[in-house]
Amino acid sequence: MTHDARPALLNAALDAAARGWHVFPLRPGTKRPALHGEAACPRTGPCTEGHLKWEQRATTAADRIRAAWSRAPYNIGIACGPSRLLVVDLDMPKFPEGKGSSGAPCGAATFRALCERAGQSVPDTYRVRTASGGSHLYLTTPDTARLPNTAGTLGELVDTRARGGYVVAAGSITPTGPYEVLSAPVAAPVPPWLLGLLAPAPAPTRGPLRLPAVSGSRAALAALEGECAAVAAAPDKQRNITLNKAAFKVGRFVAWGEIARTVVEEAFQAVGEARGLTAAECRATIRSALDASQRTARTQEAA
Repeated sequence: MTHDARPALLNAALDAAARGWHVFPLRPGTKRPALHGEAACPRTGPCTEGHLKWEQRATTAADRIRAAWSRAPYNIGIACGPSRLLVVDLDMPKFPEGKGSSGAPCGAATFRALCERAGQSVPDTYRVRTASGGSHLYLTTPDTARLPNTAGTLGELVDTRARGGYVVAAGSITPTGPYEVLSAPVAAPVPPWLLGLLAPAPAPTRGPLRLPAVSGSRAALAALEGECAAVAAAPDKQRNITLNKAAFKVGRFVAWGEIARTVVEEAFQAVGEARGLTAAECRATIRSALDASQRTARTQEAA
């Protein structure tokens, strides 16, 4: 006789819903939504007036949850946006098969260091152990917060899930292991200092780009102004990649000694934040691009 996992998974889904978290089914044993895609949408039932995605279908209604989990042993997804959750995903380093740890810090260590630099402790909150051995920290967000999902913005192996994102809930089971509650029965509010790092900057006022007074050669200043203008005009979905490319291009002038790196960093930081990127995201992108540009720049004579 095979074990029926549905009762335990149903109870886990109902427990999450009782906390006010909106759940939806994931395919059994996986982290992928079990709901149909737009191309296969029958335009019936909940989708009569148009296709509904997993975030729109997520629910706290016990009758709907019981009906769904009676059909199959679905894993449980939690839609973070409707649930007013920010989940900090602290992952483990991944190593090639057969090779051990290289001493690289895990996401938990990176996040702990970030908290220490901010003069804060790691939030004492509802925490789930993930199948990979990492952990999810659940934090509640203010009603007015519109936090984005991030990948590496706060640090290596530290991602966040918020509006438009979901996480696998405790009680779910995958081939690599289960998701289990580790500590704290209640999700704490997101700390103000962390909210400040992740909250998008106010929408920019569209107007002519004006850089602060800076010093450097005429060619370097022209390049900096031109690339800052490109970032300012970039479509929303291309802001970060445009910032990366722009900083890389100007980095050669830093390598040649024609403009100070601090001047370039401050200018790109200002225009990046004005375009709605977080301060942490701007710093990480600019630093990475300038480091790569200075490392690979050809000599000025060869350029």
